[in-house]
Amino acid sequence: MTTQFHSAPTLDNIFLAAERLRGIINHTPLLYNAHLSEQYEANIYLKREDLQTVRSYKIRGAYNKMASIGAEALAGGVVCASAGNHAQGVAYACRKMQVKGAIFMPTTTPAQKVKQVRLFGKEWVDVLLVGDTYDDAYHASVVYQKANNATFVHPFDDLQVIEGQGTVGLEIFKDADFKVDYLLMAIGGGGLASGISTVFKQLSPKTKLIGVEPAGSPTMHASMEAGSVVTLEHIDKFVDGAAVRRAGDITFDICSKSLDKVLLIPEGKVCSTILQLYNEEAIVAEPAGALTVAALDFVKDEIKGKNVVALISGGNNDITRTEEIKERSLLYEGLKHYFIIRFPQRSGAFREFLNVLGPNDDIARFEYVKKTNKEQGPALVGIELKYREDFEPLISRMDENKVVYEYLNDQQDLFQFLV
Repeated sequence: MTTQFHSAPTLDNIFLAAERLRGIINHTPLLYNAHLSEQYEANIYLKREDLQTVRSYKIRGAYNKMASIGAEALAGGVVCASAGNHAQGVAYACRKMQVKGAIFMPTTTPAQKVKQVRLFGKEWVDVLLVGDTYDDAYHASVVYQKANNATFVHPFDDLQVIEGQGTVGLEIFKDADFKVDYLLMAIGGGGLASGISTVFKQLSPKTKLIGVEPAGSPTMHASMEAGSVVTLEHIDKFVDGAAVRRAGDITFDICSKSLDKVLLIPEGKVCSTILQLYNEEAIVAEPAGALTVAALDFVKDEIKGKNVVALISGGNNDITRTEEIKERSLLYEGLKHYFIIRFPQRSGAFREFLNVLGPNDDIARFEYVKKTNKEQGPALVGIELKYREDFEPLISRMDENKVVYEYLNDQQDLFQFLV
């Protein structure tokens, strides 16, 4: 499905991609961040691809692919599969080049991203929502491609796409008037990391290249441990811009040779970072865009005194997800806890329970149905704490007062249906 003009991405072709993209994309800023630098005792710089034309780096690879293959190959139109950002890049390229495009997206894609795809592509694209994951949409797009003789624009496992993403690395290298000691990049399928590492392995070989994946979708990490590309049976789709079940064959080959390590970051930590970036830096980062900043905590000892670049890969966050982001963050930080509490069915039982709570404890959720033929009535109770350290004293008071309860946070089989 892909047209390959060479066997591996090259620095020369990445420079050519930069020329093709001139006037199409924004040369996004590399900005020193004082707050993060102070927090980690390092010089932290953010590469702001959230300020890109389509609010992510994906336009680079999509446009470079389409501009590389010529008018004849584009005559039948293009097709792609994407969880969101790649779709926006392809849609924007279709409108710019006046090429018809069919864009397959999972039905679980945030509505904001679906709307943006249609906005960027206008009459030049058709959006088709298929399946629950990127892989479902991908398989549907393969069927379409064969039936319509369209050109497939892969989101990551394509040489011209990788070289387009590599232009991010060229900009970082050009704008950094300092030695880059560490460079952190999000990984979904691996296109971005492959492109940037191609640049830095040649222009700055001593820079430590770190890939960052969500813990619930450790695709590249699992493949590198296995020594070959593996397909994950189940993934957490929350970090939708980096949630794929299978890394690319080309990207695995590059990343396994070029990356110093791949970090796995809990989704809850990503949520805390999204809120931190918004509240402290006025940066609207999508989950995949916040991965690299979230990862700083996991390398804080080794980056002290170093020059670190963290790539904010995208800013397409759906505001309707805010409550879920806050919930995941509170759970990760140990500030929200869920219980099944079996209250005696008599007057005053709930009032007695309130006396068990500490001065900073708050009931954030309460669901109870009275059953007149039972001695006890179970209630789902969510308690929000001000400090993580308040949890053990709360449990001690519940035990001392003989509260009959079942803790749910560590029972994932039950917990996933409640939260």
